[in-house]
Amino acid sequence: MTNPLSDSVTPAPTQPVILIAGVTGGIGADVARRLSEAGWQVAGFARGADKLAALQTELPALHTVVADATQPAEVEAAVKSTLERFGRLDAYVHAVGSILLKPAHLTSLADWQRVMDLNLNSAFYGLKAAVVPIQAQGGSIIMISSVAAQAGLPNHEAIAAAKGGVNGLVLAAAASYANKGVRVNAVAPGLVDTPLAAGLLGSEQARQMSEKMHPLGKIGRAGNVGSLIAWLVSADADWVTGQIWSVDGGMAHLRPRPKV
Repeated sequence: MTNPLSDSVTPAPTQPVILIAGVTGGIGADVARRLSEAGWQVAGFARGADKLAALQTELPALHTVVADATQPAEVEAAVKSTLERFGRLDAYVHAVGSILLKPAHLTSLADWQRVMDLNLNSAFYGLKAAVVPIQAQGGSIIMISSVAAQAGLPNHEAIAAAKGGVNGLVLAAAASYANKGVRVNAVAPGLVDTPLAAGLLGSEQARQMSEKMHPLGKIGRAGNVGSLIAWLVSADADWVTGQIWSVDGGMAHLRPRPKV
């Protein structure tokens, strides 16, 4: 889908352009808002046309494409649409993922494949489609990882494996494309209060248990992650690549201190 209002305006050639996969999610939408306010031209894709239309009502200049991140041809089409609309691509954010809490023996093969498709395969498709046009002027690619890939958490086997793969993808791509002017980083959140995590925070008891798992004693906000992503794609971070940034209340590397 395309916004007729935004399509009638030709952006200045100096305005940077970002494409956000999963733009209607909590983190993706936060990044879209931040960078729109900062003067970026913002494009995004997601599977749900209704959610895209709702976000476009809030951000009229947003260029949207209905696309499934697990389908490489649709990801390529989203990148092509962005290039046709704006003439360039400076940054790509892959804010696509899922949450599955099951031990290995209860994880079906269908569960496993779905987690890999949503979290790892989709990340590769996004990287593959976006990295060549970003090389034209240099820029940045950001992947969303997870604290589960850095800390041993029970019942996280599938998601930990998928996001661990994302971390490896980021490190290799950062090395491959550094001499092309493309910076590649990952952001690894803990539990963030977004619609994706609603099922884990559905009761006050569940929320309190989750809070206690984080040394800072609270659940993250989409803005905690979005603000870091906005910095990573900015010129202020032009010497930063190949990093996995933990935004997790200390969960990956610290033990919560018991209350006395």
